[in-house]
Amino acid sequence: MTPGPVPRPQAGAVRVAELTLTSFRNYARATLRLPAAGVALLGNNGHGKTNLLEAIYYLGLFRSARGARDKDLIRFGDEGFHIAAQLDGSPRGALRVAAGFELATQKKRVTIDGVDATRLSDAIGAAPAVLFSPGDVALVRGAPTERRRFLDVMLSLADRHYLAALQRYRHALAQRNAALRTLGGQARSGPALDAAAAFEPALAEAGATMLVARHAWATISAPVYAALLDAIGERTRVSLTLKRAGAAHAGVEALRSWLLATYEAQRSDDARRGTTHSGPHRDELQLLLDGRDLRSFGSNGQQRSAAIALRMLEAQTLLTSLGIAPLLLLDDPFAELDAERSASILSLLRDGGHGQVVLAVPRIEDIPRALTGLPTVRVEHGTLAVDE
Repeated sequence: MTPGPVPRPQAGAVRVAELTLTSFRNYARATLRLPAAGVALLGNNGHGKTNLLEAIYYLGLFRSARGARDKDLIRFGDEGFHIAAQLDGSPRGALRVAAGFELATQKKRVTIDGVDATRLSDAIGAAPAVLFSPGDVALVRGAPTERRRFLDVMLSLADRHYLAALQRYRHALAQRNAALRTLGGQARSGPALDAAAAFEPALAEAGATMLVARHAWATISAPVYAALLDAIGERTRVSLTLKRAGAAHAGVEALRSWLLATYEAQRSDDARRGTTHSGPHRDELQLLLDGRDLRSFGSNGQQRSAAIALRMLEAQTLLTSLGIAPLLLLDDPFAELDAERSASILSLLRDGGHGQVVLAVPRIEDIPRALTGLPTVRVEHGTLAVDE
């Protein structure tokens, strides 16, 4: 394969200059120095390419991209893991971000420029990244919780006010649900329900902030999403819409009042069922194919294109909100796409202003033409070797 020009990220982009792993997944210890454009990781499946992408992603949210528990990220037989990265262009101004977990204490430690983060929310977003993988089709085929998680992760990285509201909402929701469960499924009234009611003002305030932010994003993003799919080559009409609680165009105060009234009206029924049945945790990001649910009526190709377009939309959202392009972690996402669509996607990422790219593929022949200029690193059994 004839190398092409090295694809350069735009000036305003976050970059990892050096990544160090200790006892993470199948890596005993590894150090990878990355040029500004990024690298292509080559190696057979099961040797650690995806684990390295997971490590980079971990430094953005401090949780596994694959939903694994921290203790399950530790290399077998070891007592904890540690990940650290030297950064350039971080939206938080950070130069070094590190995270570790100790099995004996079950505690996670995160530092930014050597200073312990007392709260994870203070450190989230220092290394924002968007991860593309074949498994993203679950965003389309999966349950509504998959798409709500997508929304929450993206908007939390894009807006720290949303992150704070999400954390307050989850805390208040857990407390209200716990209070409801103590009622033992009985539809009681009066003082017996006061414990649940005590958490409703905080729940309504945080929920209203989330609903407004989600609606604003969906309104702006719906036409962008349609345009992305068209540019990818999807000729059928796929639309994005947010099926949500409350009036679509209501402001924070109106939604807060509506949520308070709803929680009060449903309190007795919620007590019978032991859970809260209204609020942002019931929103649904819908993908529709000519007005019908894409996950039920779309072909495999349509669903895969729709999922990739969601990730591209995520990258655009972060670029617009942060003013800095996120890291692009590509875990062989084009494996099941034809060459024409792959080229269209890479062209869109380039034109949209991409960040540093870390691509993982089995063979050098699998590197898309637009990324053949990336330096290559061989991954074998948790070791890294830079190709000369």
